[in-house]
Amino acid sequence: MDLSFYGKRYRTTPDPDRTNMPPGVPYIIGNELAERFSFYGMKAILVVFMTQYLLNAQGDLDPMTDERAKTIYHLFTASAYFFPLLGALLADVFWGKYKTILLISLMYCVGHGCLALMDLGPFLAERGGTGWGMRPFLYLGLIFIAVGSGGIKPCVSAHVGDQFGRSNRRLLTQVFNWFYFSINLGAATSTILTPWLLEEHGPWAAFGLPGVLMAVATFVFWLGRNQFVHVPPGGKEFLKETFSKDGLRAILNLAPLFLIFIPGFWALFDQTGSAWVLQAMQMDRTIFGVELLPSQIQAANPFLILILIPIFTYAIYPLMGKFFTPTPLRKIGIGLFVTVLAFALTAWVQMRIDSGETPSISWQLLAYVIITSAEIMVSIVSLEFAYTQAPKKMKSFIMGVYLAGVSVGNLFTAAVNGFIEIPEKIDSATGEVIQAAGSRLDGSSYYWFFTGVMLAVAVVYVVYSRFYKGRTYIQGDDDAEDQPVASAQADAFGPDTR
Repeated sequence: MDLSFYGKRYRTTPDPDRTNMPPGVPYIIGNELAERFSFYGMKAILVVFMTQYLLNAQGDLDPMTDERAKTIYHLFTASAYFFPLLGALLADVFWGKYKTILLISLMYCVGHGCLALMDLGPFLAERGGTGWGMRPFLYLGLIFIAVGSGGIKPCVSAHVGDQFGRSNRRLLTQVFNWFYFSINLGAATSTILTPWLLEEHGPWAAFGLPGVLMAVATFVFWLGRNQFVHVPPGGKEFLKETFSKDGLRAILNLAPLFLIFIPGFWALFDQTGSAWVLQAMQMDRTIFGVELLPSQIQAANPFLILILIPIFTYAIYPLMGKFFTPTPLRKIGIGLFVTVLAFALTAWVQMRIDSGETPSISWQLLAYVIITSAEIMVSIVSLEFAYTQAPKKMKSFIMGVYLAGVSVGNLFTAAVNGFIEIPEKIDSATGEVIQAAGSRLDGSSYYWFFTGVMLAVAVVYVVYSRFYKGRTYIQGDDDAEDQPVASAQADAFGPDTR
């Protein structure tokens, strides 16, 4: 079947005779690598920029408090993972995935341009013009990037799955691993490079390079247009399938997982870009005689992903298989408990800092090893699980629901930081400080609070997973496969849903 688009006709279903990797996959992987470089490069320096580099309209230093910067950081992250619902609806109902990704990527590029121009306000103020300061550019850029990044996010991962049919579906797990590999290769490179650019050349360079890479990502995706399977938008069929028995069942089955349990993981994990960066500022960051910048420590996560994915694929999961069947729901459950351990370690590190010590950054790197292991079991597995459990015309929408869970987790973290912030109060008459800025969850109590939240989420998840029953849907298949509930003796965390 062919689809007419911009005067061209494209294939709309996978080749039923293809048993090898689809030809469009390299373009999707290349696009994802460059796009993730741009997103994570910008995000890596955001908290440091807001707390150390932010200038007002007069060109004077005007940084945010730690709590305010963490609130903005997590509100931005929450927005970036809320807009996938909008992108998913555009893709599944109106435009299709390819057109949605291509057009919304242009908005993404505009957002990066706004951040790169943040120096313009203070620059004009220094020359007698009207200065705006950096905040208007910052907020506008973050809005555009949140819409752009969020809008394409569910479409790209679903677009990967659309390239596969019954004859090569065995490669789906492999390609999702490569997809995640490309994400973290881009993230690792940018997390090392952009903090250095901020330190040495300023915001225009640090935020400008990610903008260039986003333009490259859009171009690479356009180059693959003739190689892709272009699944057409569902239109009215999307609504019909959404409110069908299968559609409602998929939503009801997955909603608790993606809107309650997965948010618990992301509420903690995304603090590697906020609270963990601020903690790193108080630690001895010298490794092999080289002192790392606080925001560069985040590069440990993507580098560890590149190392740990093959270890989990070829060693840990097969080892698990000798004792129990490592189903997706079991992997997710184990990952949630491992996340508890990671944050407990950072809480212990903060206790040492609170007592006046300067612990080695090696302790935080160990926490990264633990939380990255959790990420592999929670995030990668959830990505594939969301795709396979979604009816065919709802792939992007279900991906959007999954990503909305990331938004919910970050909203929770932002709300906590907004609540615990004690703002500075100044007497308007005398100019004296009446109340110093502070936090209601000082030091290690902050980390222990989130550790307790994660433990509660993981325990409740065990109960939920035992009652999950879903169906598996693959493009090109005529029939969905029912996934029966396993017996309590056979499953420690939930039924076999592979």
